[in-house]
Amino acid sequence: MKAETSGGRAPSLADQIYARLKQDIFDFRLLPGDRITESHIAERMGASRTPVREALLRLQRESYVDVLFRNGWQVKPFDFRYFEELYDIRIVLECSAVDRLCQRTRDTATQTTLQQLKQQWSLPPTERTTGGPTTCAMDEAFHGQLVAAAGNREMTRIHQDLTERLRIVRRLDFTQPARIDATYDEHSAILQTIEEGRAADARLHLQQHIASSRQAVRAITLHMLQDAHARNQNTTEHTAT
Repeated sequence: MKAETSGGRAPSLADQIYARLKQDIFDFRLLPGDRITESHIAERMGASRTPVREALLRLQRESYVDVLFRNGWQVKPFDFRYFEELYDIRIVLECSAVDRLCQRTRDTATQTTLQQLKQQWSLPPTERTTGGPTTCAMDEAFHGQLVAAAGNREMTRIHQDLTERLRIVRRLDFTQPARIDATYDEHSAILQTIEEGRAADARLHLQQHIASSRQAVRAITLHMLQDAHARNQNTTEHTAT
């Protein structure tokens, strides 16, 4: 994961530590409930505690870690209900955006966006991207562009925040080849119904698409958490012996 910065500046040491810790959380090298200390991370990263603290505070703002009073930090326990609620909000926003796109007269910029998306997603299987991380980024862009095309800036801002919060689980959908192919088919169907102005069908396709992704993500997350805990237990037992 690349360090995220604003204004095009070079990533600081705090940015780099933030990116590495976030990737550790995404890959379940840091497990939900794990306790970490600034001194341990500083030693591991070869840095002072100041950039480590900056990185952890940023992760705290994004709800990935909690501070423990006089006892370091903790990776937030995995809360399926929290992510389910985020998915519910996402469905409401995206269905509203689809309604707007179907019902209003589209300007040239909106038509261009929809045509570009159609060219990107309405492809035969032999021409589709197969890489998980690439498809994940494309999927995020697809849903973000649909919402932005609806023309409500506050809706777009809220949707961008949801996308960031869901990324830790949503990316897992694209570890399965079948889900990558399904994403192409489902996006193509959504775009076709929008183009034809069939709002009810577009909403239905969108809801089914998000529901399929949510179900797959939940199953994969549970499996990965179980595997990670088992590996951690085996490592602990091996160290003890």
